[in-house]
Amino acid sequence: MQRVPADPIDLLRTRTSAKWRGYPEDVLPLPVAEMDYPLAEPIADALHRAIDRSDTGYAFGSTGIAEAFAPFAAARLGWEVDPARVTATGDVSMGIVEILRVAVSPGDGVIVTPPIYPPFFDLVTEAGAAVVEVPMLGGIDEGWSLDLDGIDAAFAAGARGILLCNPHNPLGHVPSRETLSALAEIAERHGAIVVADEVHGALVQPGVAYTPFLTVSDAAREAGVAVTAASKAFNLAGLKAALIVTGSDRGDALRAKLPYEVSYRMSQFGAIASIAAFEHGAQWLDGVLASLDDSRRLLADLIADELPGVRYRLPDATYLAWLDLAALGWGDDPAAVALERARVALGHGVQFGASVGRGHARLNFACSPEVLSEAITRLSDAAALTDR
Repeated sequence: MQRVPADPIDLLRTRTSAKWRGYPEDVLPLPVAEMDYPLAEPIADALHRAIDRSDTGYAFGSTGIAEAFAPFAAARLGWEVDPARVTATGDVSMGIVEILRVAVSPGDGVIVTPPIYPPFFDLVTEAGAAVVEVPMLGGIDEGWSLDLDGIDAAFAAGARGILLCNPHNPLGHVPSRETLSALAEIAERHGAIVVADEVHGALVQPGVAYTPFLTVSDAAREAGVAVTAASKAFNLAGLKAALIVTGSDRGDALRAKLPYEVSYRMSQFGAIASIAAFEHGAQWLDGVLASLDDSRRLLADLIADELPGVRYRLPDATYLAWLDLAALGWGDDPAAVALERARVALGHGVQFGASVGRGHARLNFACSPEVLSEAITRLSDAAALTDR
């Protein structure tokens, strides 16, 4: 498989996105979920053509991006999507908030499963609901799983929804079809909603069985709404386009309640880029997945060689690594120490859930082998100084 090489560090530092403007130039920035790979040529070509024709107006509804996504989802994810059951919006977070606003009442509990993407906590409260934490079971050694009994109990206690991260960020865990089926049955029994964030769904490694939530069962289609985008797989987060997908009359009724301007939040460039990605980006994505496979394995080797006390489990999906850095003795928030002493920026584990994130950090390995190696060497050197 032809790999997609990351851009060189000097070129990356000319980027003006959050990852490359959030830290001084002596810092290796590995916390933000942006990839260092060059944009896929079909996407770049589509955007250049749009500029050439001054095509910078409002995006024209959900139909175009929905019709491009449906065959991509079928071929890539085994998911039969009806384009008529898709509403576009600006990004996955917007979609989550708007669905929660029409699906639950103010003050209702919504379950999150830490360690979890930090904005999940804020999205629940932005929608007027209350966060209910049901941490993931397991750990780095044995792997993770959803706490289905805990979720059932939380619904029984009054929670009305759950944010499912499938695949899971930051763990890279991919729930089994059986687990998702059980979750759907629990949610349906309690009349609750499952809002499935599936933005990392196309970043599952070959050989790993990935199941979009709405494909699991009639119960899942009844209880669930999926929100997804091309943004993570194709590095398009700044272009603002996402899809809210349903598979039942109940889900359709929720989409029908969304304010009409929800779909107008999708940008024209986001729609153009996403359509190009879904229709013509498969070869590039295969190359990126091969590069990510190399990187996740390289990270394991580097840690074993240079940071033997650090614990890490090879993720099955995403380009994010959840690291247990407790052995370094850097306290509850080792990312703060890594930034100060090693000039390596990591995601702060405590932000992913204070109860389970202490001593942990998230690392983005969608970068060159050279950057990844330099980051681990810096951390190792800092750890050696700590031991003195």
